[in-house]
Amino acid sequence: DPKGLDLGALHAWLSAHHPELAQDELSASLITGGKANLTYSVSDGSRDFVVRRPPLGHVLATAHDMGREYTVMAALAPTDVPVPEMLAHCEDVNVIGAPFYVMEKVAGTPYGRAAQLEPLGPERTRTITERMVDTLATLHSVDYASVGLGEFGRPDGYLERQISRWKKQLDSSRSRDLPGMDDLIAALESSIPSANDVAIVHGDFRLDNLMFGDDDQVAAVLAWEMSALGDPLTDVAVLLADQQPAEVA
Repeated sequence: DPKGLDLGALHAWLSAHHPELAQDELSASLITGGKANLTYSVSDGSRDFVVRRPPLGHVLATAHDMGREYTVMAALAPTDVPVPEMLAHCEDVNVIGAPFYVMEKVAGTPYGRAAQLEPLGPERTRTITERMVDTLATLHSVDYASVGLGEFGRPDGYLERQISRWKKQLDSSRSRDLPGMDDLIAALESSIPSANDVAIVHGDFRLDNLMFGDDDQVAAVLAWEMSALGDPLTDVAVLLADQQPAEVA
């Protein structure tokens, strides 16, 4: 069993609730882990799928919400936002030790480093980045109430709650002095902008949270654990903040 995933317990739960996903003995491998949600590629011999669960060890409150990911992707399924098909969701921590959900395994490439894009050339890279931006615009244009997400969050005070939550999470996990951090928090608290339009906010929208097919189309948007209803400009800010400047020779 890969660390954090009891395949026997998972198989028993799937057999009882979703037998179509437990035709035979399960095999699995860890795709991504560490401090992020753990993502496993799982197969029952006839079908491949993905299981997601929170990281091992201490988990900050609200930081790794499996139900939030499952709910928003299930709601977006009939829209033009590409998301994997949601297959199962379990909140019972007694099954594998944490809540988890099961989703379709989407074929594609997450471009996490500039080195992955360089061999593609400037034209394909431009196409990929433009489609990334188009996908974000498509997400923000979704009528969240019409897809059943009217109660998904509280748009009023979204920016204030973001800063308050970041501060609480930093305080609960601070292990060393971070020069300037308290000044930064104070500056943010004193200059919260007025809210703009309300939209479904991904919360961590960046290139390596998107899967691209061989045709350079966005095959799926992943990692929705910080999604909410709020100011769509925060997604733009995250996207810009994630860009790393090229090294100067």
